[in-house]
This record gives sequence, structure tokens and C-alpha cells, in this order.
Amino acid sequence: GVDGMTVHQLADHLKQHWPTLRERLLADAYHPSPVRAATIPKPKGGVRQLGIPTVTDRLIQQALSQVLMPVFDPGFSASSYGYRPKHSAKQAVSAMKAHVTAGHRWVVDLDLKAFFDRVNHDLLMARVARRVDDKRVLRLIRRYLEAGMLQHGLPTPRRQGTPQGGPLSPLLANILLDDLDKELERRGHRFCR
Repeated sequence: GVDGMTVHQLADHLKQHWPTLRERLLADAYHPSPVRAATIPKPKGGVRQLGIPTVTDRLIQQALSQVLMPVFDPGFSASSYGYRPKHSAKQAVSAMKAHVTAGHRWVVDLDLKAFFDRVNHDLLMARVARRVDDKRVLRLIRRYLEAGMLQHGLPTPRRQGTPQGGPLSPLLANILLDDLDKELERRGHRFCR
């Protein structure tokens, strides 16, 4: 992350700073650090923009994800496979084979280009608030969305998007895309996402 702390340094850091960090979280006074910009090559060309959180922010995001996953995951579509516990790409392939075996012959392959970069914060937060009542948790999630990205030594505020690279982003993506899944189901489509 932007602070340069490694995962190996986290335990010692928390021994010293956990009481203060805990108090700031409980008092709704914690503000995440900006994420560090990084790019990785895509398999079919081009690059993917990542946002690498500090290890402290990764820890907090992971804790949020572990608490929120059981709240949201049971309601997700059975046709949603990405970034979910006990779901895999192999299961998605098996489901698609079953659709073909059942006689479905039309295939549409969709890619939501730059999805993570274009997430509307207000729409996402409205969907999270459907199941989360704790205002501190909602504000913390929004702070993670708006934390900004450090590029070339300069912080850039985020008005949209959820940075790929943090533990919370995959769950937030599934929360936002669940409405799409439900609409596809309502229309009777067979799909795997």
C-alpha cells in the first residue's frame, strides 16, 4: 500500500496501534488511506488497473467482507459463481454444459468493460443499505469507495468505481450485479455469471 508496510509487519503494528485503531473504527472516525495504483497485463492484451490498499485497510476490508458475506450471499442468484464461497468457475462450466444438454442453443457472451472502474457509488450504497442498518458500516464502506488512488505521488479522488485489489470489492460487485442476475432470472434466461 501507500504506507509501504508489508504483511509481515502488520502483527507488530497492530500490537502497538490496535487500541487506537479499534477506537477510531467504533467512533466512526476511521478514514482509509488512498490505494496505490498498479497495473497488470490482461491475458488478451491491454492492462488492468488495480488499487492496492494498505495492509491495515486490507485487514479491515477482509473483516467487513467476512461479516457481510453471510448477510448477502444466501440471497444471491444460484447462477452467480464469481467471488463466492463454495462456488467456482468449474461449477459454472458444469452449469453451462447442463443448459446445453437441456437443449438451449443460443449463447450470448457478455463482458462488462471496466466494470469495477465505473461503479456508481450511490447505486451501490443503496443496495448495501437494503440489508445493512449500521450507519457506521455504511459510512466506512463509502469511505473505502471514495478513498482515492495515489498515482505518481499525487492522490486522485474517486467519484465512481471500486478499486480492484481490495478484499471488499468482489462482494460489492456481486451486490451490485445481483439485480442484473434477478432480472435475467425473471425473464427466464439460463445464464452463468
